[in-house]
Amino acid sequence: MAPMEVSYKKLWKLLIDKEMKKKDLQSAAGISWASVTKLSKGETVSMEVLMKVCNALSCNIGDIMDLIPINGENEDQE
Repeated sequence: MAPMEVSYKKLWKLLIDKEMKKKDLQSAAGISWASVTKLSKGETVSMEVLMKVCNALSCNIGDIMDLIPINGENEDQE
């Protein structure tokens, strides 16, 4: 299985669409600031945190994140 990295670009776009700031997300989802920081850095967080974010934003997990294969082929395709 190829190594993967996580991208939360969809989450940040969704927050913009909903006119929410990161602190609004933290409050609405009931998650710690450390979890918001991890999301900001593209680090992995627990499924519980992702579920709280999805619940707060009324969306599905695929609406806030992507898993991207790390193989060097897709790095320049944005």
